[in-house]
Amino acid sequence: MSRKKLDTLTYGIVGLGRFGYALATELAKSGAELLVLDGDEEKVREMREITENALVVKSLDKKTLAETGIQNCDVAVVCIGEQIATSILTTLNLVSLGIPKVVSKANSAEHGEILAKLGAEVVYPERDMAVRLANRLETGRVLDSIQLSERLTISKIIVPDKLAGKTVVDANLRSRFGLNIIAIASGSQVQENISPNYSFCKGDILFLSGSRDGLMELSQWAEEK
Repeated sequence: MSRKKLDTLTYGIVGLGRFGYALATELAKSGAELLVLDGDEEKVREMREITENALVVKSLDKKTLAETGIQNCDVAVVCIGEQIATSILTTLNLVSLGIPKVVSKANSAEHGEILAKLGAEVVYPERDMAVRLANRLETGRVLDSIQLSERLTISKIIVPDKLAGKTVVDANLRSRFGLNIIAIASGSQVQENISPNYSFCKGDILFLSGSRDGLMELSQWAEEK
């Protein structure tokens, strides 16, 4: 892969398992420039329908990776979670090639710790998906959530009926539940600068930041008679 254009981000995807395939597909939909590598010729052939830069590579040593041009990418993502040794060595090789950002999939805390020490940003797709599903199952009003850290979750919820007609000051979500209102969507309007005197309307969508426990407490309070 040749040097990218200055106004576009380029991504190198290593491994076309379920995670890698889905990631490459979504990035392609957004118009990103991709380089995709895998040892399976059939998977690579399928990927060529969305990017011409899809290559069959049987080895992921540093020399072979450099020959693909992946070092010219802005971001490289190692999607080899199951083969831990290969994942670690590939991550090491990509970091040593000087790629600005290397992201690696991990399937355990120990695996992730090693990848982080090599200089990669670590993701846990299965765990993160499970956490998001658990949040949605346990808190019926949660439309979506993203866990940024062990202590911080960004959530999108339907305003509880108990809050309809009450102001932000009356609700006092920060003191009661440790939750901060980032924005409120009411109809087609989205407000980012929230007035303390804003009165919640039924059907409002709240974007909240705080802990998962705080969100659970709010949900439990909302369901109490």
